[in-house]
Amino acid sequence: MASSVDEQVLRAAKEIVVKFIETGRVSPTAFPEVFNAVYTTIFEAVHRPREAADDASNDAV
Repeated sequence: MASSVDEQVLRAAKEIVVKFIETGRVSPTAFPEVFNAVYTTIFEAVHRPREAADDASNDAV
């Protein structure tokens, strides 16, 4: 069974890609490829160790 966080990552990725399709930025035929990229990005951001997240936010300043 997937954790609540994993379910939220899945839901967020789906909503983002659907919004891209609705706005015409992504073709529906590209859904699998784009979904995989968006899901992976969100998953890695959520599961990144806290120290790495703090370092990334300090680099942005």
